[in-house]
Amino acid sequence: MHMETEQQRSIGIAVDWRAAIWAGLIAGAAFLVVEMGLVTVMGNSPWGPPRMMAAMVMGEGVLPPPATFDFPIVAVAMAVHMVLSIVLALIFALAVHRLGMARALVVGGVFGLVVYGVNFYGFTEFFPWFAKARNAVTIASHVIFGLVLAASYKALQRH
Repeated sequence: MHMETEQQRSIGIAVDWRAAIWAGLIAGAAFLVVEMGLVTVMGNSPWGPPRMMAAMVMGEGVLPPPATFDFPIVAVAMAVHMVLSIVLALIFALAVHRLGMARALVVGGVFGLVVYGVNFYGFTEFFPWFAKARNAVTIASHVIFGLVLAASYKALQRH
């Protein structure tokens, strides 16, 4: 008869929803920093991506030009982005809560690519302006989102 220890029974049994929410916020913030930074390095306005996010709720009228800072637009973009980041983190946590850090990171990178594919190929039916952002910067930002999501969730996860 094999007797499990309390630690063995508790490791990976349940999703840590608190850790998932925080990981979503952390990964969402990292995504914004990377995406806006890389867009700027490529010679474009950092306010273009937030306007694309806000347009999901506010309509195409908020799309650039001008790709300038506008507080109400950026506030809506941040709300939309962070809610979606948390929802994605909750889904992600279901998949990795039993994995170790290394495997979670691999799944995180793949998860970022899947999110990119769904967003920029699947949702273009509803948000056609997403097609204009199909590029290496957006792919890299999504992979980094997935990696930061995995690292954050595993670091915050309680056993």
